[in-house]
Amino acid sequence: MKTSHRLTTLVSVLALFILSHTVTATTSSQERHHLDSQRDNGAAHYAKSRPLAISLGPRPYFLVEDMDPSPLKTKLEHCANNRRAFRSSDFSIGHRGAALQFPEHTEESYIAAARTGAGIIECDVTFTNDRELVCRHSQCDLHYTTNILETPLANKCTQAFSPAEYDPQTGALIKAASAQCCTSDISLAEFKTLKGKMEGSNPRATNLQDYLQATPAWRTDAYASRGTLLSHKESIQLIRSLGAKFTPELKAPEVNMPFQGSYTQAQYAQQMIDEYRAAGISPRQVFPQSFNLADVKYWLMHEPAFGRQAVYLDGRYDEPSFDHNNELTHNPSMAELKASGVNIIAPPLWMLLDVDGNQNIVPSQYAKLAQSAKLDIIAWTFERSAPLNKDGAWYHQTTDQVIDKDGDKYESLHVLATQVGVKGVFSDWPASVSFYANCMNKY
Repeated sequence: MKTSHRLTTLVSVLALFILSHTVTATTSSQERHHLDSQRDNGAAHYAKSRPLAISLGPRPYFLVEDMDPSPLKTKLEHCANNRRAFRSSDFSIGHRGAALQFPEHTEESYIAAARTGAGIIECDVTFTNDRELVCRHSQCDLHYTTNILETPLANKCTQAFSPAEYDPQTGALIKAASAQCCTSDISLAEFKTLKGKMEGSNPRATNLQDYLQATPAWRTDAYASRGTLLSHKESIQLIRSLGAKFTPELKAPEVNMPFQGSYTQAQYAQQMIDEYRAAGISPRQVFPQSFNLADVKYWLMHEPAFGRQAVYLDGRYDEPSFDHNNELTHNPSMAELKASGVNIIAPPLWMLLDVDGNQNIVPSQYAKLAQSAKLDIIAWTFERSAPLNKDGAWYHQTTDQVIDKDGDKYESLHVLATQVGVKGVFSDWPASVSFYANCMNKY
């Protein structure tokens, strides 16, 4: 009787074991089939929502280990050792997707961003010669972010590839290698035949292959074998299926406007919003961006439901008279921006931070002025610098004197989160910001 009971129990356990693994295998098979069908049939076939398991990988833990001893390091170490599950967070914004390791503005990059915890994902928006909106960081970057120069479409580029020239006597560079290929040179159908690659070009190249094989050493080509380009409409369907929110940036045209004599800046700005409305996306899910304040004001006037959370990207650092810490050089001022209806301002990281007399990272005067005007703040871009021990410092220039390794990034991020009060941070590798957000319960 006891032997029979043990046998019955063993059979039951074995049956449960087989059943559980069958369910797991079926689920995994279904997910693989779903992803394959998405790639085969296009983004329009994505399901409305498909929650993803969040996996942050080793990068955040590497950064924590790289930190100097501090209370923040201790807290993050505790989180690293005790956190069992991670969630996506709106504090973590996928800049061009996950561009540190995946070709930017591609299906693969957006999926990587969502899988590494980005609650909001960016499509930079520009247009083709048939006035269709597509995801590219700039209108004229196809020659260094796609394979266009290796295809027959190279004949349609604004400027064909021209190799570098050197002085035959001294070997000195006389003329840098160059090309210019724009989305406005080709149609949407032609754009969709291209493949995304890691951003980069070699100005010293004397042949096309060397010109294109120029990924910075601190990035990687490990995931560049496939780079599926997307229209803006396709990006909306994909990002929705990933369960994330949207932050499209209306890129400055690099052609004369009105384009083709009739396509105006206002039509361009309106078309971007129209594509969210046509897809049934709630304005609360969309954070439209522009460096052009006139675009933000257009949305505020004509699309207030979207405009109230439009993001003014502050690029005034390029103006010779602008000093981010001197309110007298701000035109418009923070108060004037707020009074005009702007609610969110987004400067680069360095404009929000400074170093005090005790060598502590602190909020800049610019940050304090934005706070006083009750503007929400978003910062860009985390993980977009070369290793900081090699001075990859444009994004950290105001704190360069106290930052000398990658782990120091978390000290900067902590000041941005706790003292500046940023609502979100763009990152080329969302996992790093997602880890911090989860540890600090910022969702």
